[in-house]
Amino acid sequence: MVEIKRYKPEKKELWDNFVKGSKNGVFFFLRDYMEYHSDRFEDHSLIFFKEGELVALLPANRSGDTLFSHAGLTFGGIITDQKMDVNLMLQIFDSLKEYLKEWGFKKLLYKAIPHIYHSYLSDEDLYALFINNATLIKREVSSTIKMDVKIPFNKNIKRNRKKAENKDLSLKRSYDFDTFMGLKEEQLLKKYGKNPTHTAEEMEYLAGKFPDNIKLFAVEHNGEMVDGLLIYESENVVHAQYQGATERGMQLYASSFIYDKIINQYCQKKYFDFGISTENNGHYLNRGLIDFKERFGARSVVYDSYELKLIVMGFLMFLMVRIDIFIDLIDVGM
Repeated sequence: MVEIKRYKPEKKELWDNFVKGSKNGVFFFLRDYMEYHSDRFEDHSLIFFKEGELVALLPANRSGDTLFSHAGLTFGGIITDQKMDVNLMLQIFDSLKEYLKEWGFKKLLYKAIPHIYHSYLSDEDLYALFINNATLIKREVSSTIKMDVKIPFNKNIKRNRKKAENKDLSLKRSYDFDTFMGLKEEQLLKKYGKNPTHTAEEMEYLAGKFPDNIKLFAVEHNGEMVDGLLIYESENVVHAQYQGATERGMQLYASSFIYDKIINQYCQKKYFDFGISTENNGHYLNRGLIDFKERFGARSVVYDSYELKLIVMGFLMFLMVRIDIFIDLIDVGM
């Protein structure tokens, strides 16, 4: 049997070391990242042991009778190392279902880790979800460049990039999160009527905790920030977390300039991920946004979420009794 323990702060070192040595973990599964928004989420992360050996982790939070993996993260599936195989993953799910019932959960909402973040093949959880009749409830489309076989930029991007080169623009790493997040907030409010997920204070805090993973690059013109790109850098993937430009920046084609520079700067990575272009659980596609990303040669990667409903034994017994009564009625009628 697989034994499940709920994460506690004294297990921080154990947790972080396993994430660092895993085949599908990324830096935002580390506890210092996960706990920056602990006031908004009731943590219910899980640790899995087999014969006393740590075999897997699940970043998770509780909301009512639902366990989310993890509502505060882009994704948060089961983290494993290269010892993981299908049989063990099926045992993990068997134990997980029993654990969730014991704790009063009625369902698990599971955000799978996209394959581009795997350092080794890691789809055992997807098979276990299928075997356990989980339902695909969300499919978001992200746009990603495979760096070793890059598709050439669209002619419009090439033209805009060339125009930008004559505009006296400069690119540098920046630590001015206030200016950048203010710029991004203004842009989002104007276009979509909503705020960024993170505040400037949160991004500054997280970048301080993870300086090798969270980096802000700014395009300046005459000393003014006119465009910026905040990236999340993991082992295989450079992810564009936020990008935003001022009106002046758009006139100067600064977005084509900054993406060109950063994509080429990280050519040694496996993937450059622009992020999703969908809303409403993937049912709405922002066609203009995804078209912009695909002009850089990006193509689709899906971010999938599943719902696993748990059968409550009381309800199951009730259903069996009702079936027996129905069968008796048929026998009487015959």
